[in-house]
Amino acid sequence: MRTEVTDNPGRSRYEIRADGELAGFAEYRGKPGLIAFIHTEVDDRFEGHGLGSELIRAALDRAREKGDSVLPFCPFVLAFIEKHREYADLVPSEQRASFGL
Repeated sequence: MRTEVTDNPGRSRYEIRADGELAGFAEYRGKPGLIAFIHTEVDDRFEGHGLGSELIRAALDRAREKGDSVLPFCPFVLAFIEKHREYADLVPSEQRASFGL
């Protein structure tokens, strides 16, 4: 399965496509220097293939590249960061306790 993650700023979300078909998305709200992830969804047909993790990893990597801080309001994004602690530094230090990080 060939996958691709893209930012769709018109819809305020990162999208993952599998073999060209929309498989999932991570909605966000952003302002300069900050991105707040609010909801992640993967289509039932694509669950169990790690696409949600691939999507969030790519979105967090892009936030790092851009120098953006991250607010993981979405439970899936928060769980990903808890499991992959190398992304915890993206959450502002003064906000980490409120997310349990």
